[in-house]
Amino acid sequence: MMEMRTEPGTLLAAAPLLQDPNFTHTVVLMCAHNESGAHGLVINRPAPFTVQKLLPQHEKLGLSHFPVHAGGPVGLDTLQIVHRVPRDIPGGYELGNGVYLGGELDALARYLAEHDDDAANDVRMVLGYAGWGQGQLELELAGGSWLPSRLDPDWVFDPEPQLIWRKVLRALGPLGADMKDLPPDVTWN
Repeated sequence: MMEMRTEPGTLLAAAPLLQDPNFTHTVVLMCAHNESGAHGLVINRPAPFTVQKLLPQHEKLGLSHFPVHAGGPVGLDTLQIVHRVPRDIPGGYELGNGVYLGGELDALARYLAEHDDDAANDVRMVLGYAGWGQGQLELELAGGSWLPSRLDPDWVFDPEPQLIWRKVLRALGPLGADMKDLPPDVTWN
């Protein structure tokens, strides 16, 4: 079988026919993919709560109404920071194209307090992640369940996350453009 691995920073758009409710019409920002498995963060599913609910004991974040996104069905006790302001939020590492994963929590709190509503243009807080066991993602890629795309930082931090999936599909060219309007279940046609 051909080696099918994604690099950190690759975006994976769920194929329109992917029926798993955890991933229907999602876009995953890949963090790691190696012989042991893979993991990434869904970037286009807002969660129904803010960071205040997740970190009530934190002096500043416990008062913040900054939105949280649902990163996937695994590790629902893990909160990740995705951002593009490494000077303001140090301590993370670059996934690609100026998009960083991780960083210092207190620096994040300062950034959110200083930038208020504009912070969402540069920061995503993501609860949970998408995970695949050894060889699982390779099989799903080969089967066409996921459509790899380049990383555009503006998609990751799009203020309208419900539009990200269609934007990524359009960027794939004619094939993706034809798929972007398909419903999650083709029997709906």
